[in-house]
Amino acid sequence: MSTVKHKVLFICVHNSARSQMAEAFLNAYGNEYFQAESAGLGPGELKQKVVAGMKEKGIDISHKSTQSVFDVFKRGDLYNAVISVCDQQSAERCPIFPGVVKRIAWSFHDPSTFSGTREQVLEQTRQVRDEIESKIKDFIREAWELTFWTL
Repeated sequence: MSTVKHKVLFICVHNSARSQMAEAFLNAYGNEYFQAESAGLGPGELKQKVVAGMKEKGIDISHKSTQSVFDVFKRGDLYNAVISVCDQQSAERCPIFPGVVKRIAWSFHDPSTFSGTREQVLEQTRQVRDEIESKIKDFIREAWELTFWTL
């Protein structure tokens, strides 16, 4: 018997860091019940510091590419939740997806804005990565404790 998976779309500005990490963590930790993907308002290139940071957690996202949220919207896919992981102002520019059960906003610092030495930037990226990982674990736990998902 197969389990119905809840589809979740993570959105940020460039789909190059935060949304990619959130997608990877949800697919890694919640793969039995969730199917995640990610997109950006203006897709850029996947940040190598993010690839390196995720590799430290045993998750390889080096093969991932970025995609536009508007292209995803045009496909007409339905999602159980759309979660923005950027600032509120950017999130408000996202399209409204039909049939969405939950629209959630999480705000994380943007790794593309970090400055300093390579190690300082990587450390700041790790901090965001760990915040996203914790939020994903809480999300999975709360999804079942609150039973707001309909199978």
